[in-house]
Amino acid sequence: SMRFEFLPVDLIADILSELDLESLITISTLSKRLRNIVSDPSLNPWRRPILRVLRSGNYESSLKNLSVRSTVPRQNWIEILSLASPSFLLYEATLPNLTSEEWEECFNRRFLPGWRRWRKDGTWKKTYLKLLHRISHRTETLCTSDEAWTKYIVLNRNGSANELEISSRSFSPLIIFNEMKIQSNLAHLETRIRLVVEFADVRILALGTLNRPRSTLTVNPNAHLFLHPPGIGPLDEVSRRYSVSSPSTLVEDHGVYPMHCLTAAAYMFSAYVPPPQTYVRPSYPLPAPSHANYPYHTPGGGDKRWLGEGEIEEEGLCWVGGLMIIAQLVGPHTHDLSGDWLPLQDLDLVVGPGRNQYASFTWMDLWAIAPWMEERITKKIQGPGLGI
Repeated sequence: SMRFEFLPVDLIADILSELDLESLITISTLSKRLRNIVSDPSLNPWRRPILRVLRSGNYESSLKNLSVRSTVPRQNWIEILSLASPSFLLYEATLPNLTSEEWEECFNRRFLPGWRRWRKDGTWKKTYLKLLHRISHRTETLCTSDEAWTKYIVLNRNGSANELEISSRSFSPLIIFNEMKIQSNLAHLETRIRLVVEFADVRILALGTLNRPRSTLTVNPNAHLFLHPPGIGPLDEVSRRYSVSSPSTLVEDHGVYPMHCLTAAAYMFSAYVPPPQTYVRPSYPLPAPSHANYPYHTPGGGDKRWLGEGEIEEEGLCWVGGLMIIAQLVGPHTHDLSGDWLPLQDLDLVVGPGRNQYASFTWMDLWAIAPWMEERITKKIQGPGLGI
């Protein structure tokens, strides 16, 4: 019979990747051949057990000092530094010696692009650790001294979008959005909140209103497109193509809402060529396991962007008025159940422990998580107003 060590190296590495970290550490000391296999960066049997530990949230003790083991390829630490909790990295783990380029890669994979402004003159390692300290501090306290103003984006129903800011001390998404509803004469409608995507330290939320409007003037097509990328559904089915009809017929804005030519905005009637039916899963930043397939649907219950079917939301409603997009910091208690409402939607996302701290969300962040929106937003407005 063939001995285990005489099997092909790729098969051995595949078998070893099914072990837990402690067992893999032990295996690496049994023979020179096994040591060479586990330390080979091209085989890297460490990746699967490391990802299993990171996704579980229960970090094994062997993960804490993994950096001191020469048999573990350095590339694994890029994923650990991209996904592990701030408290683990700051207070428990022994950090590895990485190059400046590797620290920059860790920074880009973990944080929103707009957060690069914190680097200033420091090294990438210093900036990375400084941001981890900021996040750890802000998610455990009400302190906002490190970011006096919080930015957010509003997608308007006319196709434009505003980047707005408000004092971090008084930043309350529900209060801000209620003011928006009053200004749009939509105060009678319930505020609906959706979790768009979650990353290691922040999750992106969208606040809007759903209604069955009598007129298309209040419908916000970009709100639907932001939550549901063209050509993607809950099962990643390919949407049918939409074309501009004659003025006497209904116009369908590539899978959003039926609109009559006499009442819909003019910008919606330009010829539209559906984008390729493939999207690149973002790496900068890297989505959390609950949204690992983003922008495609991720099974498991964490991705609840699709609560309706096709062109409409649940109960056959449409997004009306503005859609407010914010970045909420993820802390140790953010995922705790906080009430009797449905989990991971509406009030459960903003009411309760660990849901009171927010970070800025800018144009750079919007293009990073929803690049398909760049061609759909007709005007980018810095600050309030119509941008005239």
